[in-house]
Amino acid sequence: MGVHQFEVELQAPFRLEQTVWGLRRRAHNLLDRWDGSYYARSLVVEGYPLRLRVGQLFCQDQTKARLSVDLDSPGRDFSNSMIAEVRQIIERVLGLNEDLSGFYEMAGHNVTLSTIAKKFLGFRPPCFPSVFEAMINAVACQQLSLDVGIHLLNRLTFNYGASISGYSDDDRTFPTAEALGGADQAHLRSLGFSRSKAGTIALLANQVAGGEVDLEGLEELDDPEASAALMRFRGIGRWSSEYTLLRGLGRWHILPGDDIGARNNLQKHFGLPADANYDTVKEFCKSWWPYGGIVYFHLLLDSLASKGYLSGSAGSNL
Repeated sequence: MGVHQFEVELQAPFRLEQTVWGLRRRAHNLLDRWDGSYYARSLVVEGYPLRLRVGQLFCQDQTKARLSVDLDSPGRDFSNSMIAEVRQIIERVLGLNEDLSGFYEMAGHNVTLSTIAKKFLGFRPPCFPSVFEAMINAVACQQLSLDVGIHLLNRLTFNYGASISGYSDDDRTFPTAEALGGADQAHLRSLGFSRSKAGTIALLANQVAGGEVDLEGLEELDDPEASAALMRFRGIGRWSSEYTLLRGLGRWHILPGDDIGARNNLQKHFGLPADANYDTVKEFCKSWWPYGGIVYFHLLLDSLASKGYLSGSAGSNL
């Protein structure tokens, strides 16, 4: 009872470690965990918290990759619908259905980009489980270093996420809209959020929890329409909108033009002018269409690798 295991088969090349690091971004991320072999995360599925663990298995067929998935929800049986939803979440979060062959072909025409693409062969672009989570991530990281933003998200998760019996107290699910909608803004400020950010989080959560907005429905809109819809929310500007389009809606052609980290990486590897503005970045990246966001992720991985976070560089199906 409360335990279920299954396997997922996908096209090679695939490397779990690199994909997970594209999702977690920093070693102190307590929500998306990586122990060197397994990706682990707590989720809320059909109203119940559960623990997910994913590992990569050896596969003799070099055209395929295999993942093992372990689910644990103490005291509850897994229904077929819960398992189906978990499968969809894994596919989304780990980019399992994404085909990067076009990106590799495009990268082959640029020596620098080709070198980086080969270094991280097997990476798949990760996506947050929901647009809501992507937006809260964007709000937390606005105008702050990523290190600080992840600390804020950890505190938010610890205080408003659901815990799972048998796991550590700081191992919790990302807060639901209902949980954050009931949050006291003064308490959010005590966690380190500015008054403006606390207000944005509470308002957004209340609107989602109350059914006033359908964030997942933004998938049906084109980029300008979705961006405009996002920026109608208080506290969501151009960077937050593009960040959400990329990491929440899987618009892999979008490289957030206001992203300081991305600009620094573009300067380091491709000679982007130090005084580049948003329009300069967009013009600079035109030749990478429709893979600007994939370039963004590869540059992020290269930055993480330089910090010693990633153990390997060559792609593999293990």
